[in-house]
Amino acid sequence: MHVSRPFCLRIRRRSLWCRPTRSGSKIPTAKSWCRLPPTVQVVGYRSRVEEPARLLVSHDGGAVREVNLDPGETLTYTLENRHCAGTIDDGTHVRCDATAAPYCPQHTDRWPCARCQGDCNLPLESCREEHAVYLAAFAPETFKVGVTRSWRLERRLREQGADRGAHIRTVENGRIARQIEADIATTVGDSVRVDRKVAGLHRSVLLDEWEELLGAFEVLERFDFAYGLELNDRPVAETLLSGSVRGTKGRILVIERNGTAYAVDMRDLVGCEITQSETARDLQVSLGSFD
Repeated sequence: MHVSRPFCLRIRRRSLWCRPTRSGSKIPTAKSWCRLPPTVQVVGYRSRVEEPARLLVSHDGGAVREVNLDPGETLTYTLENRHCAGTIDDGTHVRCDATAAPYCPQHTDRWPCARCQGDCNLPLESCREEHAVYLAAFAPETFKVGVTRSWRLERRLREQGADRGAHIRTVENGRIARQIEADIATTVGDSVRVDRKVAGLHRSVLLDEWEELLGAFEVLERFDFAYGLELNDRPVAETLLSGSVRGTKGRILVIERNGTAYAVDMRDLVGCEITQSETARDLQVSLGSFD
């Protein structure tokens, strides 16, 4: 879905302020107002390769809009009730009031390749495309193997928030790729929990350990990513949407508030209804905020 004018929520008298995108060095001063229902829900998020991530929001089953997560953007939202985020059909949100979140069983997609180990009959058209087998590194020394269609390799690494990546095999289809992945995963592993990623947000990959791992493979291409978070200390894991955006890394949003950096798993925001106001919750403060 292409949105030419990123959506920035400013709830006033049950209205939303749609701020135009900056064009070059010109900052528009005109304000336009959209009369929309008061209930606004986070219905998804989108990671991008060359641009900052976006939150996807909807107003009572209406058109899906994007919320800027550009570094320096100020967010002043309070998280309210959370329920199923429903589904998005051709750019329009279909609301669901089921209490399960982020999705109820009816709206939970089950990806058939999630646990495949190459024992399938290539059930999807995408399975027959050329695939890449890769290794990903997350600071300081957490590594995993993965597979993706070749044309999505860099995007897939960024979606996961990898600090470094290495393309180690190219094969003709997903079944072969999964077989290779399953074999390598017995020693390297094939998944990394979000809390492990948060723990290393302020650190760099230990290169000696990374190079030792790569020494066992033929590396076809290397990737080194920078996300611009510039953190000196480990951020506090929290679920909030109020503060100044430091940046995003995969599905992790880093927000600074009152001198403390918070790491937010954007999946934990999906399904939440939001209102315009800074959160009044007591939040854990990092020791670095007292320096």
